[in-house]
Amino acid sequence: MIELQLDIFQYDFMRVALAAGLASAVLCGIIGIYVILNKIVFISDGIAHAAFGGIGLGYFLGFDPLLFGVGSAILTAIGIGMVSGRARVSEDTAIGVFMATGMALGVMLLTLSEGYARDLYGYLFGNILAVTVNDVLLISALTLVILFLTYILYKEFLIMSFDPVYGEAIGLPVKSLRLLLMAMVAFSVVVLIKIVGIIMVIALLTIPGAISRQHLKELPAIMAGSVVLGAIFVTVGLLVSYLLDVPSGATIILTAAAFFFLSTVYSR
Repeated sequence: MIELQLDIFQYDFMRVALAAGLASAVLCGIIGIYVILNKIVFISDGIAHAAFGGIGLGYFLGFDPLLFGVGSAILTAIGIGMVSGRARVSEDTAIGVFMATGMALGVMLLTLSEGYARDLYGYLFGNILAVTVNDVLLISALTLVILFLTYILYKEFLIMSFDPVYGEAIGLPVKSLRLLLMAMVAFSVVVLIKIVGIIMVIALLTIPGAISRQHLKELPAIMAGSVVLGAIFVTVGLLVSYLLDVPSGATIILTAAAFFFLSTVYSR
């Protein structure tokens, strides 16, 4: 195993991939816990799929698809919150509408774009081995911003996550905090798309936190456990994908899923 580790890190792209994966583990470990506690996994999934519309628009206009994906994800997060809060539309319905619209728009615009589907497979299923140093810097910067926001708003997010009614009673801007949280999730989801893809991004965002929550009770401990587990899944997934020559994103998710099912059996 030691020889394998030394061999794998002879390549620059593997070192960059590991750095991106570890930075993503920290990001997922923090924001993923709030996704689980606030039961917005479906919202996150909707944001991830709706971002595909922005990616398609980026291709169609000839600009950076990921940048348009971020914009689409943010607008979707805000749109879901506004539609489900002001109209006679349930949150689940709003998510379904935005998710389907984003995917359909993405497919339509990609079909009309020149050089159709050049990186379509990568956006759908991810490719951590194609991550660049600039991507690592972007993930690291976003992780620092998320850490800063969760630090200064720790108490507010804690109350909103466990007792939003009490939060509103003491004057906490629960709706604004929820929109902020959804925007943070949107940024995180789009950044993670390049690593594991739109289809599997939610798994990386939720599985480490779900396992950590099965065995730990205090929120800081759950976050720390989630970060450590995410780092283990990324490292093991990369090593296995290198050894078996299989897709790295799928291997990372399958590694996490295997740990989840074992943990669920153990914790019963």
